[in-house]
Amino acid sequence: MKQETVSRRDALKLGALGLAGAMMAATNAMAAAPKETEVKFDEEYDVIVIGSGFAGLAAASKAAERGLKVLILEKMGRVGGNSVINGGAFAVPNNRDQQQFGIKDSADLFIKDALKAGLGINHVEMLEVIGKRAQETFDFAVKCGAKFQTGKKPTWFGGHSVARTIVTENMSGSAIIQPMAAFVEKLPGCKLMTRTKFDDFVMSADGESVVGVAARENYRFNKKLLSDDMENTGGTKKFFKARKGVILASGGFSMDKVYRKLQDPRIAEDQDATNHDGATAGAMLKAFQIGALPVHIDWIQQGPWASPDERGFGVAPLLTQQGLFVLGVAVDVRNGKRFMNEMADRKTRADAEYVILREDPKANPVAIGTEKTFAPQIAHAVEKGLQTGVMKKFDTLDALAANYKIPAAALKETIKVYNETAMAGKEDEFKKQTLKNLKEAPIDMKGPFYAIRLQPKPHHTMGGVKINTKAQVISGNTGKPIPGLFAAGEVTGGTHGASRLGSCAIADCLVFGMVAGENV
Repeated sequence: MKQETVSRRDALKLGALGLAGAMMAATNAMAAAPKETEVKFDEEYDVIVIGSGFAGLAAASKAAERGLKVLILEKMGRVGGNSVINGGAFAVPNNRDQQQFGIKDSADLFIKDALKAGLGINHVEMLEVIGKRAQETFDFAVKCGAKFQTGKKPTWFGGHSVARTIVTENMSGSAIIQPMAAFVEKLPGCKLMTRTKFDDFVMSADGESVVGVAARENYRFNKKLLSDDMENTGGTKKFFKARKGVILASGGFSMDKVYRKLQDPRIAEDQDATNHDGATAGAMLKAFQIGALPVHIDWIQQGPWASPDERGFGVAPLLTQQGLFVLGVAVDVRNGKRFMNEMADRKTRADAEYVILREDPKANPVAIGTEKTFAPQIAHAVEKGLQTGVMKKFDTLDALAANYKIPAAALKETIKVYNETAMAGKEDEFKKQTLKNLKEAPIDMKGPFYAIRLQPKPHHTMGGVKINTKAQVISGNTGKPIPGLFAAGEVTGGTHGASRLGSCAIADCLVFGMVAGENV
């Protein structure tokens, strides 16, 4: 059998061209995918899921619960992808815990917040599904064994108008991933394969429908190579048939140093990211090659709460999002002044930090707060942050200022004005939403004081394949669903617009994973 292939370079060109390129290349790209008449299937399933993160496992769980025979393919050696190292925060608008604590919320307010963060380019119909089904999806995750800190006041994440986020018991996505993976594997006829890399879709004889996948068992990911080259790295070729459909849930591409830089040349090739090593673009590019419509590919979100003093996601996001940012301040080390709303959406904060870093790459802003700002549930992270040195503790502001070379007098004045404004009930100059109705100063001048250096890191790729509200992948050639192909999670685009609100990834992935599992 002679099979045409598309090189990594050609795939990158195709992805970079976006919709126009995808449509122009559609005919040739379609030829790259094998047809069912050209292969011999080794195994057959009702549903094949590509990826084992939140979206993939939610889709598999819902499909398997319906009695379908499900195969999950995971290219890495462990289950979960980015989801297993996620902070475990799930935004559930108008949830039961909010109602218990008298927090007024609605799906409409959630959508309004998401549109503001997304600069209004969000596909609103997708947000409407999340707003409508988030609580139901939360209940389904609990049914599958996920463990959350319920019965407590929800956490307030940046960019949200109200506190609406429920966090897992261990403050990690693993509290969802591990039980959900076990739930799927216990159901009859279901199988989860790690170190099995999706290589291509298998198309129907007429080339119009997805009927299976080509993959490699015993695959070994090597981050030092171009992550999606066919030569990277070995494995036994197999073909799997999908009688009902294929669900693409392969995640984003924040660790794909070639493809992310192609989309946003401002990202340095060696720039650290919050993602796991396998967060690459290969599976998404294969979807483009069979005609999937690309949306918002060059919008790449940077996490403004990360630190240069640790690799990857680390503990800084917990210590800032649920600690220093809530009541504390972030200051420009050059002048000791605040420069942003520490509780704004991610893009707003990351952009503000980059204004400083582009002027002086060594002038990392510093987040500052006191002990009372840390949520009780992150005590373990506080201890770890101090042990690793990503967070430092100081008895006085003078000592803190000296350590980071911040003008001490200016820093003290910044905090003095910050405290006085909050206690006077006035609107903060940056309109910080967590400073309302405080009974004591947000920063305790007695100390001790805690500080973390800040460095934005690529975190979430906003773009991907376009899906409809049934999680069907839309063709750029016909404008209609590609038969047999569904998608959910970060590999899809449009839902969050220019920038995703914190804690909405789990909501998006689980909701649309469940939708895909229902509709496949």
